[in-house]
Amino acid sequence: MESNTTQPGEHSFDGDSVTVRTSGESGFFSPRRVARVAILVALSAVGAFIKIPSPTGTVALDAAPGYLSGAVFSPIEGSIVGALGHLLSALTTGFPLGLPVHLLIAVEMAVFVWLFGMMVRKINVWVAAIIAILINGFVGAAVMIPIGGTGMFVALIVPLLVGSAVNVVVAVLAAAALSAAGLAAHNVIARKKDNPSSKR
Repeated sequence: MESNTTQPGEHSFDGDSVTVRTSGESGFFSPRRVARVAILVALSAVGAFIKIPSPTGTVALDAAPGYLSGAVFSPIEGSIVGALGHLLSALTTGFPLGLPVHLLIAVEMAVFVWLFGMMVRKINVWVAAIIAILINGFVGAAVMIPIGGTGMFVALIVPLLVGSAVNVVVAVLAAAALSAAGLAAHNVIARKKDNPSSKR
């Protein structure tokens, strides 16, 4: 029988619900999680400087740490890293679309990463990766239609698909490595019935 005991510094997540406490060693913002998010955001900052040519100049390798966190730690944690990663990438180019638009895109990235993390748990990491790449590429470009019209949509599809593919593949490879080393809270390479974070 699976225990629902929450370890210090972790939150309870069974794939369907999350128990969040905001303080204390077992709270969501525990010292361990804050440190982990800070490290991953720092990696996003590094990735933000590795650009993929695009009309906006903000497509970069900043999302991989967010996808990694969403896969092996928690979708919520990954969402935070993913959103901050985009803002860091936009900051390196001076928020070319304006801060409000980039805040909207940051929320969009948070949703994309959360969906990826949930699909990793509900389906598997490979299906999640393919869907995440397509969503980021096409939906991410479609969001720009009210701002730059269909021309910007068409111009962004390829850079976003390429950027998303690289970010997701890097995240999946890193997630597999962490899982193999026993360092992942959610093992992405284990069969579902053997995964300790899966519901029985």
